[in-house]
Amino acid sequence: MHRLLIYSLFICTSLAFQFPFSIPLFKSKDSPHVEQDHASPRIAIIGAGAGGSSAAFWISKAKERFGIDVEIDLYERSDYIGGRSTVVHPYDDITFAPLELGASIFVDANKNLMRASKEFNLTLTAFEDDDADTGIWDGQNFVLVMESGSYLKSWWATLKILWRYGYTAPTRAKSIVQSVIDRFLEFYTPESPRWDDLSVFTERFQWVPMTNQTTSVFLEGNGVAPLFARELVEAATRVNYGQNVDKIHALGGAASMAATGASGVVAGNFLIFEHFLENSTAKVFLNTNVKEIRRKTGTSLWTVYTSAGSQTYQGVILAAPFHQTDITLPSDLAELIPPQPYVNLHVTLLTTPSEHPKPEYFGLASNARVPATILSTYEGARAGGVEPEFNSISYHGKVRRVDGAAGDAVANPESTVKIFSEERVSDEWLETVFGDVSWVYRKLWQAYPVLLPTSKFPPVKLDQGFYYVNAFEPFISTMETETIASRNVVDLLLHEVFGIGICGAQISGTENTTQTATPVDFVLGWDC
Repeated sequence: MHRLLIYSLFICTSLAFQFPFSIPLFKSKDSPHVEQDHASPRIAIIGAGAGGSSAAFWISKAKERFGIDVEIDLYERSDYIGGRSTVVHPYDDITFAPLELGASIFVDANKNLMRASKEFNLTLTAFEDDDADTGIWDGQNFVLVMESGSYLKSWWATLKILWRYGYTAPTRAKSIVQSVIDRFLEFYTPESPRWDDLSVFTERFQWVPMTNQTTSVFLEGNGVAPLFARELVEAATRVNYGQNVDKIHALGGAASMAATGASGVVAGNFLIFEHFLENSTAKVFLNTNVKEIRRKTGTSLWTVYTSAGSQTYQGVILAAPFHQTDITLPSDLAELIPPQPYVNLHVTLLTTPSEHPKPEYFGLASNARVPATILSTYEGARAGGVEPEFNSISYHGKVRRVDGAAGDAVANPESTVKIFSEERVSDEWLETVFGDVSWVYRKLWQAYPVLLPTSKFPPVKLDQGFYYVNAFEPFISTMETETIASRNVVDLLLHEVFGIGICGAQISGTENTTQTATPVDFVLGWDC
C-alpha cells in the first residue's frame, strides 16, 4: 500500500464523500433501483476502487470506439470512490493539505496511472527528492543509517550498503528487479496476452520460480547474500506489503525493491479513480450493498440483488476481494474462490512539533539525531532479539494549507508522520517516541493479500459472463495491477458478449500478422 519509502514496481473508511464532478445518474442506497426491461444490454461492476473504476473506463472506451450498445452500473458499499486509496486531513480540516491514508505512490513503470494522470490533468508530486535520513531498525539497534536520502535515490550503490553487504548482493538484486520490470512492461504492448487462468499466465511470463518460492529463498538461490535479503530487502517488503522475506513470495519481494520515478497525485491518488468514472458512462451507486448474485434460470444472465433493489445483467465484474464482500454466490462458484488472507495493517497518522523521533526510545544519547525515515527488519527477532514495534515510521513534511486556503502560512508549523504497524500503537507509545503529539488518526486496513508462495490462483472467469478482477491480487497487489487486471477482464467479457473488445475484434496481439512499429509511448487500452 505505502510506496513512499521504497518505491514499488507497480503499483482503498474515511471522510464523508464529496463529488468534485457529477457522476452520471448517481444514486444512493435510498434511491429506488428495481429490475426493469431495457433495450440495451447491461454490465454490473461491484467495487469502486482501482479495479472497478478502471473497468468502467475500459468498457466506455470500447463503447466510444466501436459503438457497443451497453449500459454500466457500478455498485459501491461505501460512500466514496477509491477503495484502498483515500485521504484524510490533519485535524479533520479540509483547508489543510490531505494525507494519503492508503495507497500512496505509483512509479514510472505504472503506465496506466501515469497516463491517467496526464489525460486527466492531475498534478503530481515526485518523491525521489525526499532528503530525509533513512535508518533500518531491528528492534534493538539501527543496522544501517544512510544520510540525506541516499537510500531513496541510489540505494543500490551507496557506499554504506556496499560496505555492509558487498558488491554482488545489490547488483544481483538489481538485475532480478530489472528483469521483472522488463517483463512487466509487456503488459502495455499490442502483444500483451489476455488470460483467464493465472497459472498459465505465470508460466507464459516465466514467473513460476518467483511465485512459488519465498523472497529469501529465491534471492539466496540467485546469489544474493542472505543478510542483504533479510535486512535491506526485508525493510522494503515490510513497508510495502507488511510481510517478511521468509514469508512473501519473490515476485512481491521484487515489486517492493523497484525504485524509479515514484509519484503521487498532490490532492490524493483517489482522484484518478474518480476521473476514471467521470470519463465513463457508468451509473454509480454509492452506499449500496450487493447482497447476492444469482443465475437467471434458463438463461446465461445474472441477477444482482442489492440494498436498493435488483437488476439483471449480461455480464458481471466483481472488482473487490470476494471474501470481504459478504456477497452470496451460487455455491459452485463460491467454491472456486479459495479463502485469501489479508494483512491487518494499522496506519497511524499524526502531527507533532518534534522534527525527529526521540533518541531515547532507540537507546541513543539525548543529543543524537534519529533518522526521519525508519524502516524495520525482523532479522534481530530471528536471532532471539526483540521484534520491532512498527514496520515503518516516516515524516511527510510540514502541516500546510491547501493552495488558496485562507491563511496559507501555518503558525508554529508541525510535522506530519505516518506509522505502519502490526498492532495498534497507544497514545502513551506515541508520546514516548515523539513527545508532544497534537493530532492522531488511526485506521485498520485489510491492506494487501498475504503473498505466500503458490502456483495456484483463483479463476479469472467464474462462469459465462462473470469475471473476477481480484483473482490477480495473490499474484501481485497494487493500484496499477488492478487496472491491468480489469483491462484483461473487460476485454474477455466484451468479446464473449459482443464479439469485440477494447481494441476491436483482436483478442490477442499474437494474432496480429502486420509488423508495424509501436510508438514508444504506446499504452495498450489507451492507444490500441
